[in-house]
Amino acid sequence: MEIEVKEELKAYIDPLSEDEYAALERSILAEGCRDALVLWGNVLIDGHNRYSICQKHSLPFQTVQNTRFQSMEDVYLWMIEQHLGRRSVSDYQRGVLALRKREILQGRSQQIREAVVAKVPTAPLQAAGSDAAVAADASSGDAPWEGENTMAPVAAQEQLLEAQAFNSREALAKAARLSSSQVQMIEKIQKHAATEVVAALRSGGISLSAAATVASLPEHEQIAAAQAGTDELKQAAKRVREAKRKAKADERAAHEGDAAGGENAEAGQQEPQLELLQLRQRVKELLAENAMLKQQLEQALAG
Repeated sequence: MEIEVKEELKAYIDPLSEDEYAALERSILAEGCRDALVLWGNVLIDGHNRYSICQKHSLPFQTVQNTRFQSMEDVYLWMIEQHLGRRSVSDYQRGVLALRKREILQGRSQQIREAVVAKVPTAPLQAAGSDAAVAADASSGDAPWEGENTMAPVAAQEQLLEAQAFNSREALAKAARLSSSQVQMIEKIQKHAATEVVAALRSGGISLSAAATVASLPEHEQIAAAQAGTDELKQAAKRVREAKRKAKADERAAHEGDAAGGENAEAGQQEPQLELLQLRQRVKELLAENAMLKQQLEQALAG
Protein backbone atom coordinates (compact mmCIF):
# COMPACT_ATOMS: atom_id res chain seq x y z
CA MET A 1 0.00 0.00 0.00
CA GLU A 2 1.29 3.42 -0.94
CA ILE A 3 0.98 5.89 1.93
CA GLU A 4 -0.55 9.25 1.03
CA VAL A 5 0.74 12.37 2.79
CA LYS A 6 -1.79 15.20 2.85
CA GLU A 7 -0.08 18.57 3.24
CA GLU A 8 -3.00 20.06 5.17
CA LEU A 9 -2.62 17.33 7.80
CA LYS A 10 1.15 17.64 7.88
CA ALA A 11 0.93 21.41 8.40
CA TYR A 12 -1.97 21.28 10.88
CA ILE A 13 0.42 20.92 13.81
CA ASP A 14 3.43 23.22 14.20
CA PRO A 15 6.55 21.52 12.81
CA LEU A 16 9.44 20.41 14.98
CA SER A 17 12.38 22.75 15.34
CA GLU A 18 15.64 21.80 13.63
CA ASP A 19 17.08 20.60 16.93
CA GLU A 20 13.98 18.54 17.76
CA TYR A 21 13.95 16.95 14.30
CA ALA A 22 17.66 16.13 14.54
CA ALA A 23 17.15 14.53 17.96
CA LEU A 24 14.28 12.40 16.61
CA GLU A 25 16.40 11.34 13.64
CA ARG A 26 19.26 10.26 15.92
CA SER A 27 16.84 8.28 18.06
CA ILE A 28 15.34 6.44 15.09
CA LEU A 29 18.74 5.69 13.62
CA ALA A 30 19.88 4.27 16.95
CA GLU A 31 16.73 2.39 18.03
CA GLY A 32 14.55 2.14 14.94
CA CYS A 33 11.02 3.49 14.51
CA ARG A 34 9.40 2.16 17.69
CA ASP A 35 5.97 3.83 17.36
CA ALA A 36 3.63 2.73 14.59
CA LEU A 37 2.41 5.29 12.08
CA VAL A 38 -1.32 5.96 12.28
CA LEU A 39 -3.27 5.64 9.03
CA TRP A 40 -6.84 6.20 7.91
CA GLY A 41 -7.17 4.14 4.81
CA ASN A 42 -3.91 4.96 3.07
CA VAL A 43 -3.70 8.50 4.46
CA LEU A 44 -1.00 9.22 7.02
CA ILE A 45 -2.56 10.78 10.11
CA ASP A 46 0.18 10.70 12.73
CA GLY A 47 3.93 10.20 12.33
CA HIS A 48 4.87 12.52 9.47
CA ASN A 49 8.36 13.19 10.85
CA ARG A 50 9.02 9.52 11.55
CA TYR A 51 7.80 8.60 8.09
CA SER A 52 10.10 11.12 6.36
CA ILE A 53 13.10 9.94 8.40
CA CYS A 54 12.39 6.28 7.66
CA GLN A 55 11.98 7.06 3.97
CA LYS A 56 15.22 9.03 3.93
CA HIS A 57 17.25 6.19 5.48
CA SER A 58 15.22 3.26 4.03
CA LEU A 59 14.24 2.06 7.51
CA PRO A 60 11.30 -0.25 8.22
CA PHE A 61 8.24 0.95 10.16
CA GLN A 62 4.91 -0.37 11.36
CA THR A 63 1.47 1.07 10.64
CA VAL A 64 -1.87 0.88 12.42
CA GLN A 65 -5.34 1.73 11.13
CA ASN A 66 -7.60 4.05 13.10
CA THR A 67 -11.06 2.90 12.08
CA ARG A 68 -13.03 5.26 14.29
CA PHE A 69 -12.72 8.25 11.95
CA GLN A 70 -15.81 9.11 9.94
CA SER A 71 -14.75 12.50 8.58
CA MET A 72 -11.74 14.76 8.28
CA GLU A 73 -13.07 16.69 11.25
CA ASP A 74 -12.71 13.51 13.32
CA VAL A 75 -9.10 13.35 12.17
CA TYR A 76 -8.41 16.95 13.16
CA LEU A 77 -10.01 16.48 16.58
CA TRP A 78 -7.96 13.33 17.17
CA MET A 79 -4.74 15.12 16.17
CA ILE A 80 -5.61 17.99 18.52
CA GLU A 81 -6.20 15.65 21.47
CA GLN A 82 -2.93 13.84 20.81
CA HIS A 83 -0.89 17.03 20.85
CA LEU A 84 -2.70 18.69 23.75
CA GLY A 85 -1.36 15.92 25.96
CA ARG A 86 2.28 16.25 24.87
CA ARG A 87 4.68 18.06 27.16
CA SER A 88 6.78 19.36 24.28
CA VAL A 89 3.91 21.53 23.01
CA SER A 90 4.19 25.17 24.12
CA ASP A 91 1.47 27.11 25.94
CA TYR A 92 0.72 29.09 22.80
CA GLN A 93 0.44 25.95 20.66
CA ARG A 94 -1.89 24.28 23.17
CA GLY A 95 -4.07 27.38 23.22
CA VAL A 96 -4.25 27.48 19.42
CA LEU A 97 -5.14 23.79 19.28
CA ALA A 98 -7.88 24.23 21.87
CA LEU A 99 -9.31 27.18 19.91
CA ARG A 100 -9.29 25.01 16.77
CA LYS A 101 -11.16 22.30 18.63
CA ARG A 102 -13.80 24.81 19.75
CA GLU A 103 -14.16 26.07 16.19
CA ILE A 104 -14.71 22.53 14.85
CA LEU A 105 -17.22 21.67 17.58
CA GLN A 106 -19.12 24.92 17.03
CA GLY A 107 -19.22 24.25 13.29
CA ARG A 108 -20.59 20.76 13.86
CA SER A 109 -23.15 22.07 16.32
CA GLN A 110 -24.34 24.64 13.79
CA GLN A 111 -24.64 21.99 11.06
CA ILE A 112 -26.71 19.75 13.35
CA ARG A 113 -29.04 22.60 14.29
CA GLU A 114 -29.51 23.55 10.64
CA ALA A 115 -30.28 19.93 9.78
CA VAL A 116 -32.86 19.77 12.57
CA VAL A 117 -34.50 23.01 11.41
CA ALA A 118 -34.61 21.70 7.85
CA LYS A 119 -35.95 18.38 9.17
CA VAL A 120 -33.26 16.40 7.36
CA PRO A 121 -33.54 12.73 8.38
CA THR A 122 -30.45 11.13 9.84
CA ALA A 123 -29.61 7.50 9.14
CA PRO A 124 -27.82 5.32 11.68
CA LEU A 125 -24.21 4.61 10.85
CA GLN A 126 -22.49 1.28 11.20
CA ALA A 127 -20.71 0.93 14.50
CA ALA A 128 -17.71 3.25 14.55
CA GLY A 129 -14.54 1.32 13.89
CA SER A 130 -16.29 -1.89 12.88
CA ASP A 131 -14.56 -4.21 10.42
CA ALA A 132 -17.70 -4.15 8.30
CA ALA A 133 -17.48 -0.39 7.89
CA VAL A 134 -13.82 -0.54 6.86
CA ALA A 135 -14.51 -3.43 4.50
CA ALA A 136 -17.39 -1.51 2.95
CA ASP A 137 -15.11 1.43 2.23
CA ALA A 138 -12.47 -0.82 0.75
CA SER A 139 -14.91 -2.75 -1.44
CA SER A 140 -16.53 0.41 -2.77
CA GLY A 141 -13.20 1.79 -3.90
CA ASP A 142 -13.90 5.09 -2.13
CA ALA A 143 -11.48 6.69 0.32
CA PRO A 144 -12.79 6.76 3.90
CA TRP A 145 -13.39 10.51 3.76
CA GLU A 146 -15.44 10.29 0.54
CA GLY A 147 -19.15 9.51 0.23
CA GLU A 148 -22.05 10.32 2.51
CA ASN A 149 -21.46 11.49 6.05
CA THR A 150 -24.70 10.76 7.87
CA MET A 151 -25.00 10.83 11.63
CA ALA A 152 -27.07 8.84 14.08
CA PRO A 153 -29.35 10.90 16.36
CA VAL A 154 -27.51 9.74 19.48
CA ALA A 155 -24.15 10.78 18.00
CA ALA A 156 -25.61 14.16 17.04
CA GLN A 157 -26.87 14.73 20.56
CA GLU A 158 -23.49 13.79 22.02
CA GLN A 159 -21.73 16.24 19.74
CA LEU A 160 -24.13 19.04 20.69
CA LEU A 161 -23.45 18.40 24.36
CA GLU A 162 -19.69 18.30 23.76
CA ALA A 163 -19.80 21.60 21.86
CA GLN A 164 -21.87 23.21 24.60
CA ALA A 165 -19.51 21.97 27.34
CA PHE A 166 -16.47 23.28 25.45
CA ASN A 167 -17.95 26.68 24.66
CA SER A 168 -16.77 28.55 27.76
CA ARG A 169 -13.32 30.05 28.08
CA GLU A 170 -12.85 28.20 31.37
CA ALA A 171 -13.49 24.81 29.74
CA LEU A 172 -11.13 25.66 26.91
CA ALA A 173 -8.43 26.73 29.37
CA LYS A 174 -8.80 23.50 31.32
CA ALA A 175 -8.42 21.39 28.18
CA ALA A 176 -5.27 23.29 27.18
CA ARG A 177 -3.89 23.34 30.75
CA LEU A 178 -3.83 27.14 30.72
CA SER A 179 -5.41 29.95 32.71
CA SER A 180 -8.40 31.88 31.39
CA SER A 181 -6.21 34.99 31.07
CA GLN A 182 -3.70 33.05 28.94
CA VAL A 183 -6.50 31.88 26.65
CA GLN A 184 -7.70 35.48 26.35
CA MET A 185 -4.18 36.57 25.33
CA ILE A 186 -3.95 33.79 22.74
CA GLU A 187 -7.32 34.80 21.29
CA LYS A 188 -6.04 38.38 20.99
CA ILE A 189 -2.85 37.19 19.30
CA GLN A 190 -4.82 35.04 16.85
CA LYS A 191 -7.03 37.98 15.88
CA HIS A 192 -4.64 40.94 15.86
CA ALA A 193 -0.97 39.90 15.90
CA ALA A 194 1.14 40.29 12.77
CA THR A 195 2.72 37.15 11.32
CA GLU A 196 6.16 38.39 12.33
CA VAL A 197 5.09 38.75 15.97
CA VAL A 198 3.63 35.23 16.00
CA ALA A 199 6.88 33.90 14.54
CA ALA A 200 8.86 35.56 17.34
CA LEU A 201 6.52 34.03 19.91
CA ARG A 202 6.78 30.54 18.41
CA SER A 203 10.56 30.74 18.35
CA GLY A 204 10.64 31.66 22.03
CA GLY A 205 11.97 35.17 21.40
CA ILE A 206 9.15 36.87 23.31
CA SER A 207 6.66 35.78 25.95
CA LEU A 208 2.96 35.17 25.49
CA SER A 209 2.19 38.32 27.49
CA ALA A 210 4.55 40.46 25.39
CA ALA A 211 3.08 39.17 22.13
CA ALA A 212 -0.48 39.91 23.29
CA THR A 213 0.57 43.41 24.36
CA VAL A 214 2.31 44.19 21.06
CA ALA A 215 -0.76 42.87 19.21
CA SER A 216 -2.66 45.96 20.37
CA LEU A 217 -0.43 48.15 18.16
CA PRO A 218 -1.22 48.93 14.50
CA GLU A 219 0.07 46.18 12.19
CA HIS A 220 2.78 48.32 10.58
CA GLU A 221 4.21 49.15 14.03
CA GLN A 222 4.19 45.46 14.96
CA ILE A 223 6.05 44.53 11.79
CA ALA A 224 8.62 47.31 12.28
CA ALA A 225 9.29 46.19 15.85
CA ALA A 226 9.60 42.54 14.82
CA GLN A 227 12.01 43.40 12.01
CA ALA A 228 14.17 45.30 14.51
CA GLY A 229 14.55 42.14 16.62
CA THR A 230 13.21 40.57 19.79
CA ASP A 231 14.71 43.27 22.02
CA GLU A 232 12.70 45.93 20.20
CA LEU A 233 9.56 43.80 20.50
CA LYS A 234 10.09 43.61 24.26
CA GLN A 235 10.64 47.38 24.43
CA ALA A 236 7.49 47.94 22.37
CA ALA A 237 5.51 45.80 24.82
CA LYS A 238 7.01 47.79 27.70
CA ARG A 239 6.01 51.11 26.09
CA VAL A 240 2.45 49.88 25.53
CA ARG A 241 2.13 48.79 29.17
CA GLU A 242 3.50 52.12 30.44
CA ALA A 243 1.11 54.04 28.19
CA LYS A 244 -1.83 52.00 29.52
CA ARG A 245 -0.76 52.58 33.12
CA LYS A 246 -0.47 56.34 32.50
CA ALA A 247 -3.88 56.44 30.82
CA LYS A 248 -5.45 54.65 33.79
CA ALA A 249 -3.73 57.01 36.24
CA ASP A 250 -4.93 60.05 34.30
CA GLU A 251 -8.46 58.66 34.17
CA ARG A 252 -8.43 57.99 37.91
CA ALA A 253 -7.12 61.49 38.63
CA ALA A 254 -9.79 63.04 36.41
CA HIS A 255 -12.47 61.00 38.17
CA GLU A 256 -11.21 62.07 41.57
CA GLY A 257 -11.11 65.69 40.39
CA ASP A 258 -14.72 65.47 39.22
CA ALA A 259 -15.73 64.00 42.56
CA ALA A 260 -13.89 66.75 44.46
CA GLY A 261 -15.46 69.39 42.27
CA GLY A 262 -18.88 67.96 43.00
CA GLU A 263 -18.24 68.08 46.73
CA ASN A 264 -17.05 71.69 46.50
CA ALA A 265 -20.10 72.65 44.48
CA GLU A 266 -22.36 71.02 47.04
CA ALA A 267 -20.51 72.80 49.83
CA GLY A 268 -20.88 76.06 47.94
CA GLN A 269 -24.61 75.53 47.73
CA GLN A 270 -24.84 74.73 51.44
CA GLU A 271 -22.96 77.87 52.62
CA PRO A 272 -25.71 80.44 51.73
CA GLN A 273 -28.30 78.22 53.41
CA LEU A 274 -26.19 78.08 56.56
CA GLU A 275 -25.78 81.88 56.57
CA LEU A 276 -29.55 82.32 56.20
CA LEU A 277 -30.22 80.08 59.18
CA GLN A 278 -27.68 81.96 61.25
CA LEU A 279 -29.28 85.31 60.33
CA ARG A 280 -32.73 84.05 61.26
CA GLN A 281 -31.43 82.85 64.61
CA ARG A 282 -29.79 86.23 65.22
CA VAL A 283 -33.02 88.01 64.40
CA LYS A 284 -34.85 85.87 66.93
CA GLU A 285 -32.26 86.67 69.58
CA LEU A 286 -32.48 90.41 68.85
CA LEU A 287 -36.28 90.38 68.99
CA ALA A 288 -36.17 88.53 72.32
CA GLU A 289 -33.61 91.00 73.65
CA ASN A 290 -35.69 93.94 72.44
CA ALA A 291 -38.82 92.56 74.14
CA MET A 292 -36.94 92.13 77.41
CA LEU A 293 -35.61 95.73 77.29
CA LYS A 294 -39.08 97.06 76.52
CA GLN A 295 -40.49 95.19 79.52
CA GLN A 296 -37.74 96.55 81.79
CA LEU A 297 -38.41 100.09 80.55
CA GLU A 298 -42.12 99.79 81.24
CA GLN A 299 -41.44 98.53 84.78
CA ALA A 300 -39.06 101.45 85.45
CA LEU A 301 -41.59 104.01 84.23
CA ALA A 302 -44.31 102.45 86.36
CA GLY A 303 -42.19 102.63 89.49
